[in-house]
Amino acid sequence: MTPRNSNITPEQQALVRYRLEMAQAVLADAQLLLRQGGSLWSVINRAYYTMFYATTALLLAIGQGAAKHSGVIALFDKHFVKSGQFPMEMSQWLHKAFELRQRSDYRDMYPLDQEHAKILVEWAEQFVARIKDFLDISLQ
Repeated sequence: MTPRNSNITPEQQALVRYRLEMAQAVLADAQLLLRQGGSLWSVINRAYYTMFYATTALLLAIGQGAAKHSGVIALFDKHFVKSGQFPMEMSQWLHKAFELRQRSDYRDMYPLDQEHAKILVEWAEQFVARIKDFLDISLQ
């Protein structure tokens, strides 16, 4: 991890790595579902959770966390977007993914389309890659 993260314990570092592995695993699920024509609900859910797990890893690396998804997103914006460490577009991707996941999970008969799902997976791919690069973590 970057020198900035040297103050976290080995246990915290292990948890950061675990959350990034989770992000990578659910991203693989989203990609597979999209390729094989799986449910769009599942694709959107997995793409959002890719970003969520990557964000929680990032926050853990600075000793931060939140109990709610909205809190995780707010902390990402506060600590990483407003400071200029990540571009505003990443905040927009995370907010949009959260919104789509909420709508598809909790609204009856919410219309989903293939194009939204495809874009969300592309955002998730870029999102997790940028966070891994930022934390200087390689997962094999």
